[in-house]
Amino acid sequence: MEKETKSRKIVSSRHLAEGDGWELSELEYGLIVAYNGFSRWMGRCMAAAGDASLGPLEILVLHNLNHRERGKRLSDVCFMLNIEDAHTVNYAIKKLVRAGLVEGRKSGKEMLYAPSKTGRDLVEKYRDTRTQCLIDGLNMDGEEMREVAATLRRLSGIYDQAARAATSL
Repeated sequence: MEKETKSRKIVSSRHLAEGDGWELSELEYGLIVAYNGFSRWMGRCMAAAGDASLGPLEILVLHNLNHRERGKRLSDVCFMLNIEDAHTVNYAIKKLVRAGLVEGRKSGKEMLYAPSKTGRDLVEKYRDTRTQCLIDGLNMDGEEMREVAATLRRLSGIYDQAARAATSL
């Protein structure tokens, strides 16, 4: 039975899993389900923290704006989150401003955004919920998590490079 499990291909697209490199399709399927699980988790965690109206992008932006407790430009947030479509991040920021979770202030010609007191409090509640529901149940130690994180960052670079290559075809 164990041998059967090891040879089974778990992929999302059979046409991408034929021939050499089928393992990449298996890896990509893992990324797809992990991304969707992570997105669902963020939404449910934020709802438990007190705001069910935020989608995954707004949650990521709010956390990023809370990072290091200093104002950030739209381009800073896009860069840190590796998001090419700045308009989606801009829309998320505007939604967070309307919700009273983020404040903007002019600095020269640019806007700097930071979480409001309400936004910081919500991020703190999210952190508490995350600790209670996720961290306490993890079966990985810190070293294992750092290794997975490093692998994901390497994959990000590989996919970014492949995207540049595909643009030049």
